[in-house]
Amino acid sequence: MAIVASKLDPKEAVYDYTLPAGESWLHEVEQGQTFRILDLEGNQAVDTLFYNAHDPAERYSAVDTIRAQGNIYLSAGSRLLSSEGNVLVIISADTCGRHDTLGGACAAESNSVRYASDKKYMHSCRDSFLHALGHCDCGMDKRDLTSNVNFFMNVPVTPEGGLTFADGISAPGKYVEMRAEMDVMVLISNCPQLNNPCNAYNPTPVRLLVWNA
Repeated sequence: MAIVASKLDPKEAVYDYTLPAGESWLHEVEQGQTFRILDLEGNQAVDTLFYNAHDPAERYSAVDTIRAQGNIYLSAGSRLLSSEGNVLVIISADTCGRHDTLGGACAAESNSVRYASDKKYMHSCRDSFLHALGHCDCGMDKRDLTSNVNFFMNVPVTPEGGLTFADGISAPGKYVEMRAEMDVMVLISNCPQLNNPCNAYNPTPVRLLVWNA
């Protein structure tokens, strides 16, 4: 668990937006820019995908990222690799210390399996991803969704190899910051999940900031 604080001043950011809980966000971050996700109220899971902005067929690969770093958790210094083995972003600062790569995004199907059949139609991160892609001129659709990063989410692995969804380890004001190593499209679902203890059953907003190189 690597804790590294940032020296960047929010007043100097070229982009600053507060994303409500349950909403999606699709934005290009240019090579050399730094992108921060700030957990405003604590323990809010932020489901995130990365794509090569010029060729979205090249996208974040959880398998390659985990294999290259020999760790299932992300923190400062982690290099997020693409499906082509290229570095998309490097986590340059992190005051939370650990982020999930295995838990995936909540969906209608997982809501009904994990919780109850009547939860199937609750809003989910997969719905948020699809909403963003359906309203962009990017040529992407549900076939472009893959295993995502869950920033601030706590998903311990049991000794038997199972996954458990536990209380978050973040807190108000914690953030993760990453430097783009190529022009990347960042797709976020600010998780709306009401059935999971990771966010204390209370989805909250996050703040998104970008700085020039």
